[in-house]
Amino acid sequence: MRAAVLSDGRMIVRDDLPEPVPGPGQVLVEVKACGICGSDLHFATHGADMLAASADLEGMPDMDIDLAGDVYMGHEFSAEILDAGPGTEAPAAGTLVTSVPVLISPGGIDAIVYSNTTVGGYAEKMLLSAPLLLPVPNGLSAAHAALTEPMAVGLHAVNASRIEPGEAALVVGCGPVGIAIIAALNLRGVKTIVASDFSPTRRALATTMGAHLTLDPAADSPFHQCQPAVVFEAVGAPGVIDDILRRAPAGIRLVVAGVCMQPDTVHPFYAVTKQINIQFVFGYDPTEFANSLRAIAEGEIDVAPMITGTVDLDGVGTAFDELSSPDRHCKILVTP
Repeated sequence: MRAAVLSDGRMIVRDDLPEPVPGPGQVLVEVKACGICGSDLHFATHGADMLAASADLEGMPDMDIDLAGDVYMGHEFSAEILDAGPGTEAPAAGTLVTSVPVLISPGGIDAIVYSNTTVGGYAEKMLLSAPLLLPVPNGLSAAHAALTEPMAVGLHAVNASRIEPGEAALVVGCGPVGIAIIAALNLRGVKTIVASDFSPTRRALATTMGAHLTLDPAADSPFHQCQPAVVFEAVGAPGVIDDILRRAPAGIRLVVAGVCMQPDTVHPFYAVTKQINIQFVFGYDPTEFANSLRAIAEGEIDVAPMITGTVDLDGVGTAFDELSSPDRHCKILVTP
């Protein structure tokens, strides 16, 4: 079996991997499409820092990964069922499915994100948990179904904000997370969606995905041009949260969806004096994942404009390099 793996900081292809064998409660699937996530790019470059930060987290499991070995990645996938494990009830072979990226095995629960042992979506085949499978409805394409996972991230952020349709939203940063938030805000019926990004390409995509107004922060502060009730931070870079707290109107709700891996500094004085409510969000729950798939399949969210490139396994390394430029791509899909 072939798979693209992270080895010594670069994505390479292994041609001689053993084919996964499904156990009880598992299915073997053929991967049809898998999106490249920004978190994968960050892990490829800063894996050691991410592992160190994970080890510092109390109350959370450690990321038990050996960076000296091959690391499997790929958690935004759709796949076709090939076979089921012993005694496993699952959809019929040939069914196109997606799933939250979790594999249940006798040894426990493994996240399909970064692993030395659990194969992800940058491979020809992988294992999934039968109870977690969602058949892809309405003849939705494998490419569009693969975007269920990133769109669920945006839906979770919007749900956590409890924004009402009559409240104005400002999305700071129009990368894949910010775009997913814009789509979810549009799905929720929010009447005023403002998006801010330095990249004209990303601002154009934000408009396509539902933003009513786009702003270039290089020209002027977004807060001089709109009065949001809710601000979504989707950049994940040091200094952004503090800048929002300093510039935003009093009483806003700030939802932080961007994952900043570096130490950052904020002035609590800004938030205290303005009585700003700050909510940090991460991931999604299974219901939000299922609702994202439904919204895409029923045409309530059109994810086609987000797909800006497709590569096979041999092109994954080049795709990782190309995604470092915000003006070239939003989402590249791997089609093994």
